[in-house]
Amino acid sequence: MTAPKIAVIGGSGIYDIDGLEGARWTTVETPWGAPSDAILTGTLGGTEMAFLPRHGRGHIHSPTTVPYRANIDALKRLGCTDVISVSACGSFREEMAPGDFVLVDQFIDRTFAREKSFFGTGCVAHVSVAHPTCPRLMDACETAAKDAGITVHKGGTYLAMEGPQFSTLAESKMYREHWGCDVIGMTNMPEAKLAREAELCYASCAMITDYDSWHPDHGEVDVTQIIATLMGNAEKGRDMVRRLPAILGPERPPCPHGCDRALEHAILTAPEARDAKLVGKLDAVAGRVL
Repeated sequence: MTAPKIAVIGGSGIYDIDGLEGARWTTVETPWGAPSDAILTGTLGGTEMAFLPRHGRGHIHSPTTVPYRANIDALKRLGCTDVISVSACGSFREEMAPGDFVLVDQFIDRTFAREKSFFGTGCVAHVSVAHPTCPRLMDACETAAKDAGITVHKGGTYLAMEGPQFSTLAESKMYREHWGCDVIGMTNMPEAKLAREAELCYASCAMITDYDSWHPDHGEVDVTQIIATLMGNAEKGRDMVRRLPAILGPERPPCPHGCDRALEHAILTAPEARDAKLVGKLDAVAGRVL
């Protein structure tokens, strides 16, 4: 049993966490470059917390330019054990309305301009992302959201698009009607894949701001409407996060789903053939097995 250290990656509209004791912004250097921003650390209900604004304070990074590898490495380097992603999304389902939260359990990755792995030539690894989010963390987020009075849907498929433009009407209809997606966003991939490579438990809480462009009564996505919904969602998201330490408890057993052992048999490159420079960059992410 170990003490948990909960990381929160905040998306659009969430740039800090209220109520952290001993709060301070910490600069973390990584072999993959600088993270999106300094990381806010402190304790909440006696539990260590770390908060990283995905787009940077002031919303500096587009979904494509977010330094995903540096972000996950930095959280791992700080000793985080669990990562809660909070992000804005559009909905493909009438019953998943703006203001609701969806706890995502599957992804379709349509991004194409991002580095998606810590591994590569000289140190090859293949982790399973068949189930890319951690059920234990999802349960905790569901309880926290319900306790906060949030309408939450447990389970859903998230279409990760490159952006920064929103979908065309044809794309929106295809994702909804033919691909069976429930929500759409721009930032959870490759974040979820990288968290798995770093052996971090990961949960995705998608906050619905709009109906994308498929809905006949709502028209295309309107940024002013999104921002208005986003502000309300942001406070709900903070309320949910504040409840997580008490739900997760002061001690953390090994993940029953194996998220924290994802690299156990994943590295294929023989030790004598591994690239020393790449192995050196993997010290935080894969040091346990390397």
